Amino acid sequence: MFLTPWLLGFIILTLYPMIYSLGLSFTDYDFTQPDATQFIGLGNYVKMFGSAFGLSEFTASTGEVIRVDPYYMKSLSVTFTYVFVSVPLKMIFALAVAMLMNQKLRGVPFYRAVYYIPTLLGGSIAIAVLWRKLFEKDGLVNGFLAVLGFVDLPGWITNPNYALGTLILLTVWQFGSSMIIFLAGLKQIPQEYYDAASVDGANKVRQFFAITIPLLSPVILFNLIIQIISAFQAFTQAYIIGGGKGGVLNSTLFYTLHMYIQGWTYHEMGYASAMAWVLLLIIGGFTLLVFRSSSWWVSYGVGE
Repeated sequence: MFLTPWLLGFIILTLYPMIYSLGLSFTDYDFTQPDATQFIGLGNYVKMFGSAFGLSEFTASTGEVIRVDPYYMKSLSVTFTYVFVSVPLKMIFALAVAMLMNQKLRGVPFYRAVYYIPTLLGGSIAIAVLWRKLFEKDGLVNGFLAVLGFVDLPGWITNPNYALGTLILLTVWQFGSSMIIFLAGLKQIPQEYYDAASVDGANKVRQFFAITIPLLSPVILFNLIIQIISAFQAFTQAYIIGGGKGGVLNSTLFYTLHMYIQGWTYHEMGYASAMAWVLLLIIGGFTLLVFRSSSWWVSYGVGE
């Protein structure tokens, strides 16, 4: 009885829309012309991956000629690059700061709160706009570098070679949540382990790899999965900083941004639904891969 409100919300607001979107992914549904919806089978999925096989267009089961999406593989490439670069950097930076905050230093609670603030603000539109202003050609970053003697610098946001890097930097800056989780894990490691290792002659580097990393591995696993899921779903910063179009030469065309453009700009909700399900499978695949590999590198401190 007490679970009924939650179950109703889950069924109506989550489960039903998911199942409905799965059905839409096999149609050419346009929400501006719902009566013209036709079942096209795997047409949307062929439209996605057709360019990888050299197709430019194909004929659907309805006889309609459909153009292959020329930007889908680009959105995958940008997103994978973003995930594979930003997640490790963010994890490393968060762990480094957490270890610093774990020391007996004055003012640690204050610095802990300060370092967490970017995480609270980082996903907001205001921060994305501010970040775009910072990295424009006449922005604060180029102004600071000019003082150091660097002149004729490009606009980092408008340069396709550096635009994605600025978004990665923004993500790494939002390391607060991972840092707090790492810090909680570090505080659970008994100091006696480090004292015994010091007596045996182990230096700090040896202690880090032989004690800290193994005992912190469950926390690393948790943070890794959370950050991978979050990175694949990144949208706001790409939409705002890239001007809502994927940036110059689609250098910041994230998967979710491309899906948004297809659904809400071109009204191709059937195709956007198919993209959403492929994204679900991608995230699920990476999550499963991390879980499967965890038996090799995660130690829970029980049994062998």
